[in-house]
Amino acid sequence: MANLASTYQNQGRWKEAEELQLQVLELRKKKEAEELELQVLELRNTVLGEEHPDTLKAMANLAFMYQNQGRWKEAEELQLQV
Repeated sequence: MANLASTYQNQGRWKEAEELQLQVLELRKKKEAEELELQVLELRNTVLGEEHPDTLKAMANLAFMYQNQGRWKEAEELQLQV
């Protein structure tokens, strides 16, 4: 998508380029947020144990993130564990 945005920019299609660039930024933010949520879950699981309320909350947060991204199967699997 970033390459397509660059192509649009080179063609003077500024609005389309801007929209794609914003989508790329949003995807990167989601990926970074997911990585952080996974790190939190892993650390809490290691330090506190899998049944600790804070670990379960981290798991629920990750499930909620997956649900918001339309990743229903992954969200459901985590919600069932919680």
